[in-house]
Amino acid sequence: MRPTDRTGLAIALSLVALTLFDAMGLVIKHLSATYSAAELSAWRNLFGIIPAIIALSLSRQWHGAGRRFRMRQWKLALGRGAVVTLAQLCFYLALGQMAFATASTITYANALFMTALAVPLLGERVGWMRWSAVSIGFVGVVLVMNPGSDTFTPIALLPLGAAVFYALVGVTARMMDDDVPSALINVYSSIASLFGAFLIAMAFGGFSPIQSGTDMAWIMAMGGFGGTAVLCLVVSYRMTEQSNLAPFSYFGIPLAFVLGWLFFDETPWDALFPGAVLIAAGGLLIIWRERSLSAKRQTEGYAPQDPPLTQSKVTGAK
Repeated sequence: MRPTDRTGLAIALSLVALTLFDAMGLVIKHLSATYSAAELSAWRNLFGIIPAIIALSLSRQWHGAGRRFRMRQWKLALGRGAVVTLAQLCFYLALGQMAFATASTITYANALFMTALAVPLLGERVGWMRWSAVSIGFVGVVLVMNPGSDTFTPIALLPLGAAVFYALVGVTARMMDDDVPSALINVYSSIASLFGAFLIAMAFGGFSPIQSGTDMAWIMAMGGFGGTAVLCLVVSYRMTEQSNLAPFSYFGIPLAFVLGWLFFDETPWDALFPGAVLIAAGGLLIIWRERSLSAKRQTEGYAPQDPPLTQSKVTGAK
């Protein structure tokens, strides 16, 4: 346990972050009828840079390192930002064309993809229990997407693509040097995501004129919600081990269902269940197994070479 461990407050902040991410998603869905996904991604990253800079200014690790902006793996950091752009593009497109809770739930499969990607990218050994958890989660994804039915459309592949890209962002965080502050990596990612989204938006027709002051307020709120959510996660992960927070990440699934019902009168119960339960069950089983392995290693008197995937640096942003 960390000397400044405040697990209760950290959990509360992580739940606030999840709520803010869902609030951002609601705004994106609301604005999708007028503005393209690439435009919204660019605006989100532009206004989201402000909380990212605040998080960096609050980072004791960054101050202790001499407040340096340069890093050895700057290409990897910027490349991860480009992947965030693709993830956002897929997710925002899905929000504009699918039920809010359905699109959000499928993206929670990123924990399953992180486990699978850790094998080729990190050389991690994944045992039968975690592969079983991945299989359970994938069955849940298939049930939610419901391929082969009359209601299935290729649009359902968009949040799945977002989950893969977000998982890639999470796994490659483990490739970053340990002495690089997470907040600094997040700033690099935000800048790269901003330029990536700007280039995509320009390639597909440019930016639409802002229709009203209300739309501008919603756009600023969208970026503020997303950036502040990341700031809350950075602060919460400084208070306790990230594995203590990981089980609460699936709080976002029922929250997304409630918010979609309240704001858009969507009740995709048949589409979500039991698939959503299996997605959460698979992810939670992975978290439990990683925590068990970590506890076993500590009991035996040695630390693992790599931290569990649930302890990845906080550098991805929806």
